[in-house]
Amino acid sequence: MASSIDYLQYVLELLRDIRGISYKKMMGEYMLYKDGVIFGGIYDNRFLVKKTKSLENSDLKEQIPYPSAKSMLLIDSEDPDEIKRLVLLAINDLK
Repeated sequence: MASSIDYLQYVLELLRDIRGISYKKMMGEYMLYKDGVIFGGIYDNRFLVKKTKSLENSDLKEQIPYPSAKSMLLIDSEDPDEIKRLVLLAINDLK
């Protein structure tokens, strides 16, 4: 199932306070980047971020974005401050 542009726009709105966020559409899904570095994506209308050292002890649930892919972490909060905190932790680990 492809992700909707509406869900992408919802996630981008939650991330609006983080400068340098961009996306690319790939095979019906959306890859999310911070200053050109991929940190997550929208898969089947789920917001997933890469597993990083800073997030390994978080309460985030692991999910597979698509068959044969590595597991990622599901961001299911609607609190923009919490989402920003989690995304920035992941991004900082990927630098």
